[in-house]
Amino acid sequence: MNLPTVLTLLRIALIPVFVGVFFLPFPGANLFCTALFGLAALTDWLDGYLARRLGQTSAFGAFLDPVADKLMVAAALVLLVQAISTPLMAAAAVVIIGREIAISALREWMAHIGDHGRVAVSSVGKFKTTAQMAAVLLLLYREPIGAFPTLEVGMGLLLIAVALTLWSMLHYLLAAWPVLRGVKKG
Repeated sequence: MNLPTVLTLLRIALIPVFVGVFFLPFPGANLFCTALFGLAALTDWLDGYLARRLGQTSAFGAFLDPVADKLMVAAALVLLVQAISTPLMAAAAVVIIGREIAISALREWMAHIGDHGRVAVSSVGKFKTTAQMAAVLLLLYREPIGAFPTLEVGMGLLLIAVALTLWSMLHYLLAAWPVLRGVKKG
């Protein structure tokens, strides 16, 4: 147990608090909920930074970090489908959550057969995560900030995140395709 792993566990522990705050009927609940998600996103960056900086990487941390990220994002998307109940929001949530499940399964299978390097995290995946986090933050807040249309910009970023989600999924599937077809290439 090290500091990066503790931060990852904190991110998981924040999920029920985040869900509870989302449904609390008080003014500013959306701001508090947005702040909790922002804190979770910050700990995601911080635990990775500290693990590398302090040399405290571990197999458990490497496993738990992406699980914590996916749990928090999935929880936020499910809540947003309830709050912004449109076909577009539902479709975006299904695409993002579905991709996360599919690529996690692909990575697990590729690791099982000893070929996990083909589906390592790519720069497209990092851009996807950045767009996704920014979109979720704006959509959780939803209220305009002065003349800034938070909801509309959040939906625009969510569509960009969906496009990057599909692109990154295609990237991973193409990388794994030779193995999936049964033709293992080096």
